[in-house]
Amino acid sequence: MENKTPNQNPLKPSKPNSKLPKFNIAWIYGIITLVLLGSYLYGENSPSKEVNYSTFKDYVKRGLIEKVDVYSSTGNLEAQVVKDSISKVFGKDAALYAKERLITVNVSSEEVSKFIQIAEDRYGVKLVVDYKKGRDYINVFLYSILPFLLLIFFFVFMNRRMSGMGGGAGGGGIFNVGKSKAQLFDKGDTTNKVTFKDVAGLAEAKQEIEEIVSFLKNPSKYTELGGKIPKGALLVGPPGTGKTLLAKAVAGEADVPFFSMSGSDFVEMFVGVGASRVRDLFRQAKEKSPCIIFIDEIDAVGRARGKNANMGSNDERENTLNQLLTEMDGFGTNSGVIILAATNRADILDKALLRAGRFDRQIHVDLPDVHERKAIFNVHLRPIKINESVDVNFLARQTPGFSGADIANVCNEAALIAARKNKTFVEKQDFLDAVDRIVGGLEKKTKITTIAEKKSIAYHEAGHATISWMTEHANPLVKVTIVPRGEALGAAWYLPEERQLTNREHMLDEMCSTLGGRAAEEVFLNQMSTGAINDLERVTKRAYSMVAYFGMSEKLANMSYYDSSGNSDYGFTKPYSEKTAELIDSEAKNIVAVAYDRAKEILTKNAAGHNALAELLIEKEVIFAEDLERIFGKRPWTSRNDELMAQNGGLDIEEAPELLSETEDKSNNIAIDEKIVDNGK
Repeated sequence: MENKTPNQNPLKPSKPNSKLPKFNIAWIYGIITLVLLGSYLYGENSPSKEVNYSTFKDYVKRGLIEKVDVYSSTGNLEAQVVKDSISKVFGKDAALYAKERLITVNVSSEEVSKFIQIAEDRYGVKLVVDYKKGRDYINVFLYSILPFLLLIFFFVFMNRRMSGMGGGAGGGGIFNVGKSKAQLFDKGDTTNKVTFKDVAGLAEAKQEIEEIVSFLKNPSKYTELGGKIPKGALLVGPPGTGKTLLAKAVAGEADVPFFSMSGSDFVEMFVGVGASRVRDLFRQAKEKSPCIIFIDEIDAVGRARGKNANMGSNDERENTLNQLLTEMDGFGTNSGVIILAATNRADILDKALLRAGRFDRQIHVDLPDVHERKAIFNVHLRPIKINESVDVNFLARQTPGFSGADIANVCNEAALIAARKNKTFVEKQDFLDAVDRIVGGLEKKTKITTIAEKKSIAYHEAGHATISWMTEHANPLVKVTIVPRGEALGAAWYLPEERQLTNREHMLDEMCSTLGGRAAEEVFLNQMSTGAINDLERVTKRAYSMVAYFGMSEKLANMSYYDSSGNSDYGFTKPYSEKTAELIDSEAKNIVAVAYDRAKEILTKNAAGHNALAELLIEKEVIFAEDLERIFGKRPWTSRNDELMAQNGGLDIEEAPELLSETEDKSNNIAIDEKIVDNGK
């Protein structure tokens, strides 16, 4: 039985071969360059003997020269010796110069012309004289040598580029395009300093991941009981929730090699490259086992087969996926290699990729709740200088539906706003302004509006505020403004209820509140404007989702046409007939019509309060919940958030909310409904 040293690295060469010089393809390019230059400069040029001018005149007088080439630009001449006089001119070296019989003289062309004329008249010498401009070595270089050099440098450059792209294994080169691009974090690597302490608010997901790290550090604890570590774990969740951050923490905590790459790194324009990179990645992983492979955005290569737009033609991505499936759990074994992957589109992944033996676990990384947001704020507030006005409990309440990335952006934006105002500390108002800036966009106080436009906007926003205050299940209003922000001319901020379940009454109340702006324009101004486009779009999606997906209509009760598996045939067919489609349209229109009539009825009953609110909004431009309470009285219903916080006792609830995100952008339930409608188109 062969024994191996535990710390031996199979990638390192053995000692006898360690002294061998490393082959470099650049040497081949250098040799080719020298051969080309030598053949051009010395291959065609015959040798010539250089003599002084007086010796040349003596040769002419003696009749030893038969031809003279005078080069005016270079200031020299070449003279050809008479064939029978070679020995008299070259002596012992006659054999060397016998072919061309040339001598070279450095002299001006004017002086040579005078001497030749005298020689012909006085000595009767007959010479063949040819006057030339001279050899242009610059043109010779530009048109003969430079193209070869540029071609060679191009190959060297491409070789270095492909070498850099080759990534993980071995020396690079243009033929190493099939090498894996995975980035390796080995033991003792200090470049990745993220640990589990930097990951806040993901208790359940961290527990699953920490178990994998614990197995790699102490495998006997699990194997003694007959257990086996999962071969793979898939992190699933919305964007910005911390999937890649968890993987970075694993790389920082696990004392094993960690390969990291993106799903798109497998696919290249060359056929067969993706499968080759998969094989090379797992070859490296087996040599360094135990180790972890992390594939970010695996949906780039793991999409369900047969669902691509090529309609059955050969697909490089599918070939790559087939090779990945074989390497993860095929005929061979990958003991000691654990696969981590992340995606926010698990519904489109191939079923063979998700089966047990490849990805044994699916770890859902959801949006953080109020307690988890508090922990995330504590992490991101560490490097920020804050004063006593900043309350983490208040900030956690003010950001429902925010992901970890959103919270990090809020903290950074608040610091930038405070620095812009030349403050020494970041204050509570800076965080509120940051939430406004991120959710609503940049405030545009300089946008010019007429008195009529300003009144229309005020009555529209007051309609939203009035109905949300007078309906039980609508989200509690926090702030209303008619100051243009982003693309909106006005906005109403609410405190979205983070519900786990949404009832039909909840959806109808929210639809009624959303239609309050258009209803107020019709009831009090007798007009309709284009400012309600966003409201109408959201209401239409909500109505169709109630009918087609949630089964909340009278004529199509308990019927759902939503395909949660995502396996519909390219969306070319609908799971219902044309008659049913007409019925869906009719039911959706009826729901919207009832909600709109209800909105107009509520506004008519509270016309005085609505008009007072609109006039106050025109005067102040920004009003808060306290103003609505002063006009309409205290809201008789307790919000779900206050009830839960009072039960848990984990957060302070004495402070009234002052600002929060818009319902249409940050409500979990609305986001789910819109996603479902988009998938069902």
